[in-house]
Amino acid sequence: MKYLMTGAASALILTTAAIAPAHADHHGDKMEEGFVALFDGTSLDGWTSSLDNPAAFSIEDGVLVVKGDRAHLFYSGEIEDHDFTDFELRLKVRTTEGSNSGVYFHTVYQEEGWPEIGHEAQVNSTQSDPRKTGSLYSVADIYVSGDENEPALRVEGDNSFAARDKAPSTDGEWFDYTIRVEGKTVTIKVDGETTVKWTEPDDWDREGRKLASGTFALQAHDPDSEVHYKDIRVKVLDAEMGDE
Repeated sequence: MKYLMTGAASALILTTAAIAPAHADHHGDKMEEGFVALFDGTSLDGWTSSLDNPAAFSIEDGVLVVKGDRAHLFYSGEIEDHDFTDFELRLKVRTTEGSNSGVYFHTVYQEEGWPEIGHEAQVNSTQSDPRKTGSLYSVADIYVSGDENEPALRVEGDNSFAARDKAPSTDGEWFDYTIRVEGKTVTIKVDGETTVKWTEPDDWDREGRKLASGTFALQAHDPDSEVHYKDIRVKVLDAEMGDE
């Protein structure tokens, strides 16, 4: 495995395969302690689609299918009045060949377009965008060594990057995705492996891409993209609880 880090010194990116996977989450019968479900598996209650393309979101056999042209599905339910600051979000995700999606956090509802507020945890195993699953999009990115777009990525200004032999996710296979925010630190894990741990610098000045608070959103990206989500649940963290 190859490693490469450039850009902001405040970003710590780990791609070490030797990190032990997290235990399996048997939340079908019993939710993990402190976690509450955001998606009931049968309806889109508590979620609101942007107006771009509401048809991009459907449910099949308990799975939230995200397919088609650009749109975003925002959590608008009662939990925390859909305004989260420190949290751990867990969900299961399955990509298909050439698909692209993402999980936004600290965002706000937007009727159309790409969300201007919040950060995105990328979902992409094989699509042409070089930023792969496990990336904090355009902030701390994971990409595949040898990708034809690798040189363009490496010369961008404020980002940090880490190269791998392959994406952390595999098309057609469910993976556990964890996104955790504590204070100014974001940790992203794929199947228990930490891909990104990034702390926002004091002088961070990207308008709209700052850690604050907000809701979650799932992204439909393009007509050829189909991604599946299920078991979406969150735990609100006490600001003083520290690492578990």
